[in-house]
Amino acid sequence: MTFRPTALRSGIAALLATLALSAPARAAETVVAVAANFTDAATEIGAAFEKATGDRVTYSFGSTGQLYTQITQDAPFEVFLAADQARPEKAEAEGHAVDGSRFTYAVGKLVLYSSEAGALDDGSDALARPGIAHIAIANPVTAPYGAAAVEAMKALGLYETLEPKIVQGKSISQTHQFVATGNAELGFVALSQVIAEEGGSRWIVPQEIYTPIRQDAVLLTRGADSETARAYLDFLKSPEALAIIGKYGYGTED
Repeated sequence: MTFRPTALRSGIAALLATLALSAPARAAETVVAVAANFTDAATEIGAAFEKATGDRVTYSFGSTGQLYTQITQDAPFEVFLAADQARPEKAEAEGHAVDGSRFTYAVGKLVLYSSEAGALDDGSDALARPGIAHIAIANPVTAPYGAAAVEAMKALGLYETLEPKIVQGKSISQTHQFVATGNAELGFVALSQVIAEEGGSRWIVPQEIYTPIRQDAVLLTRGADSETARAYLDFLKSPEALAIIGKYGYGTED
């Protein structure tokens, strides 16, 4: 038998090419930092995105301020869905995000929430009800919904009276837990968190007494070369994603 190295190399190359063609394609993935109020909507949008594209999206949820700090510390996020406009704008200014990629993906709504049915039939009057010992809000320094809650209480002329009763959650998710578990009788949360809940009661805070909560998305510099990250942001603007955003009580413009 004659040994022919050239023919052997050609055979191996052909085999590797065949294996490469027959191997299943690996789905691309993007990692997205998401404000806690958008958890349920993002989860549903992520599932729709994966079904439409075959790519994967991994989320990290938290308060906008906490996520922004992680971004400045080189966390491996490619996309940022904030609960405000300030942090994405700052990310652009400080070189953490791609210029021109920022847009508003949702306009949030603030609600006063109680786990007790009928507790908010009188709207904001419930805040002065005897027996209210704790009112939960998200940390106003790191969570835009917490800042909006403070703004609303000041507009109602109740902040100084209620301030001793305020308990702060690290995020809007923890704030909701305080109320749901009875550790606070009332709490200011995002409408998206309670819109699908049965039971309890809620008062939608009039938009006129707090600054609109415009929530911006931005492509981070880590995702600048990621087709999947860009595709995710494009999908966020699609009719399918906008329908999901509306379903959770968000507006898409002022």
